Amino acid sequence: MTFSSSLADDHRPLILDTSVLINLHACTYGERVLTAISNDIVVPDIVAGELEHETSRKNGDQSFLQGLIANGTVTVAGMTDAEYELFATLSGGSPSLDDGEAATIAIATRRHFRAVVDERKGRTRAAGLMNGVEPGWTFDLLRHPSVVHSLGEQWAADAVYLALRHGRMRVSAERCREIVGLIGRDRALECPSLPNFKNLSREAAL
Repeated sequence: MTFSSSLADDHRPLILDTSVLINLHACTYGERVLTAISNDIVVPDIVAGELEHETSRKNGDQSFLQGLIANGTVTVAGMTDAEYELFATLSGGSPSLDDGEAATIAIATRRHFRAVVDERKGRTRAAGLMNGVEPGWTFDLLRHPSVVHSLGEQWAADAVYLALRHGRMRVSAERCREIVGLIGRDRALECPSLPNFKNLSREAAL
């Protein structure tokens, strides 16, 4: 099954939000996903800091990111003064964004990077700052043509399922039917982060 990825023809550096890294770790193929993509991969230092808490250390998210940094797959970026100003506006305004999202969007906006953000509020704010160009999704990373070629269709589909099941990956409602077709209905019923999960569950109960 072929899916389009909004990142397929975008060669700008990609800057990842915290939830995206969590999804990539949850899918078990995260390092292979990022190494298959030719874009530079950047993570704000604030995002790296969000993975320093005890839960992320216990579940492996923090060591996953540290491994990516150590082998050069990911670069950590601090904010400039101008980026910090925008960050403060995004994290302190209404609706406010969490620090990781705000830092990701601030750096992407000022440096003309492509943000990868799954949360709705962050995506809306980012699109407003970037002349309507929406951020990528984690799903766009997992369905990037280079990733599917590297993993193979079956493992690439498994990565989507695992990111949904264990990372609670967010996806657009418009792609739900396609995703159910990709991972199968039975596995889709194990993924409550799917936008139409309740409808799927009701239909399965009939």
